[in-house]
Amino acid sequence: MLPEPLARLVEQLQKLPGIGAKGAQRLAFHILKNPRDEAERLCDAIREVKERVTYCSTCNNITDQDPCVFCTNPSRDQRVICVVEEPQNVSVVEKTREFRGVYHVLMGTLSPLHGVGPDDLKITGLLSRVGNGGVEEIILATNPTVEGEATALYLARLLKPLGVRVTRIAMGIPVGSDLEYADEVTMSRAMEGRREV
Repeated sequence: MLPEPLARLVEQLQKLPGIGAKGAQRLAFHILKNPRDEAERLCDAIREVKERVTYCSTCNNITDQDPCVFCTNPSRDQRVICVVEEPQNVSVVEKTREFRGVYHVLMGTLSPLHGVGPDDLKITGLLSRVGNGGVEEIILATNPTVEGEATALYLARLLKPLGVRVTRIAMGIPVGSDLEYADEVTMSRAMEGRREV
């Protein structure tokens, strides 16, 4: 039996993704035993995120300024747009330090089983950006899942008639893994995505 405020905290923490009942209880007790100023800093950080962080009106990425730093950076190539599923995918692409274009975040993937159709995604903004001219290539960087593949195929069918080059990220064997652990689809994709050395 937990005191009511602590039980309420556990209940709220349990609503976070990946946090079960035991994990929520561990976090709640951690917050309880830490100094009050640490708990207040956590509360302030959560409040500030909710007050200051929003979505870019151009690309839908998370930002504290609108448009975001990618859309307003003059050194970014506005002619190349990398399409990703979620805002957290942008940081994964950025870690490579290879991509110098801009982004478009769909905020999900097509998933008829879960009731997610084209109107539920941020596709209209992408079509507007291409329709305004100046875009030469769209890189489809959706996940290699059934939903990600379906979304990439759907977007390719919409975008190709607009006269823009549509490419898909290569997929295959991860660096540091063994071929014996690769399934047929992964090995097939690795062979399709091969390049000259």
